[in-house]
Amino acid sequence: MTADQIRSAVAGAMPQAVEDLKRLAAIPSIAFPGHPEEPVFAAAALTEELLRSAGLPRVQQVPVEGSFPAVYGEAPAPPGMPTVLLYAHYDVQPPGDPAAWRTPPFEPTLIDGRLYGRGCADDKSGVISHVTALRAFQGRFPVGIKVIIEGQEEYAGERLEAFVERNPELLRADAIVVADTGNPRVGDPAVTTSLRGMAAFTIEVRTLREAVHSGSFGGAAPDALAALMRMLTSLHDDNGDVRVPGLPRGAFLGQGPSEEEFRKTAGVADGVSLVGSGSLADRLWSSYAITVTGLDVPTVSGAVNAVQPVARARVTLRVPPAGDPKTAVNAVVEFLRQVAPWGVQVSFGDFTVGSGFQADSGGKARAALNRAMELGFGRPPRDVGAGGSIPLVSTLLKQFPAAEILLFGAEDEDAGIHAPNERVDLEELRRVATTEALFLHELSLPSALGV
Repeated sequence: MTADQIRSAVAGAMPQAVEDLKRLAAIPSIAFPGHPEEPVFAAAALTEELLRSAGLPRVQQVPVEGSFPAVYGEAPAPPGMPTVLLYAHYDVQPPGDPAAWRTPPFEPTLIDGRLYGRGCADDKSGVISHVTALRAFQGRFPVGIKVIIEGQEEYAGERLEAFVERNPELLRADAIVVADTGNPRVGDPAVTTSLRGMAAFTIEVRTLREAVHSGSFGGAAPDALAALMRMLTSLHDDNGDVRVPGLPRGAFLGQGPSEEEFRKTAGVADGVSLVGSGSLADRLWSSYAITVTGLDVPTVSGAVNAVQPVARARVTLRVPPAGDPKTAVNAVVEFLRQVAPWGVQVSFGDFTVGSGFQADSGGKARAALNRAMELGFGRPPRDVGAGGSIPLVSTLLKQFPAAEILLFGAEDEDAGIHAPNERVDLEELRRVATTEALFLHELSLPSALGV
């Protein structure tokens, strides 16, 4: 096939791709405890059906210990050709408050060329971009293909990591495409070359046997909530920089967003300053960040006049690619112990860690992707970082050190992933699927094979 034929094939496949994305995104495949499991299995079954429709001769669900099934597909490599592993996930984040959505989160709604709904971008767009790219070849793939679509990335991605470690030959490949990132803006092609790692824990502060009346005891009885608030606010200085010893600010060599772009994308309120020092690329992609993501305290509507005996918080760290998440979380825990006031009882638990990722400068697969992106988007890509984490990537890198790992996808920065009103731009989805199909073609050419 020629590049023009591939572009035409993907364009012709887009109406079916949109319908398939609507079907998949209509399934509330929330793989979190407390949510129904049946929709998650239904999403796995539909993902299996979609991969079969893409012409892969071998497709099956594979069990993942302690998790929902992954969906695996495979087509053998033609003689002398490399093999590419394609990754995405079919599970989604919970929708949160339905009142915050302009359209129902699990009723995919098309508005002005964008499909709204939970998972339309993260990461069911990744599933559909793989399927659509593969359909362009009508079962005659130019390279070997392996596909793994995960079923519990949002809640417990480390379970697929263990699966990879136990089944290395099943997933071994020369290049790996991770379709769980995106471009800074629609139509602005980019390859994500670094990911921050992450760590998280829960802190609990206790001061009293039980709550006591704030009128009778307030002023002398130690308030657990006040103590916890003091401890958490001490994690940052007045400028918003992390002040925990051993967690220095980093530097990103590529270009990041402008402050205007970032404020618009993040929805920063008028008059509110950004926090931290250094360039935005430094802060977002190469430095430590600490966020309090949850609090167990009385609600305002349920408040009573009492001094609180216990308070809990969930604390999340983002760790630069070269940083060690375990070392970082230990530094934060020790810092919180040191700043705890009034001799309060402090305990920590529910730890999770995940390593970051830094891509090499580029090899044959990256060169093929650069050519494919220029053909698919009309201009070459640039390198960007991602502040989020994809725990599986570091495992793939460790397990397959010779493979090139390439991160790109249709989740642009304004897609609202993990937030209300998530959406994917359908023209961006077409460009990404076109790029992926062109990449598979480019990788089979003599220039990519060193012939």
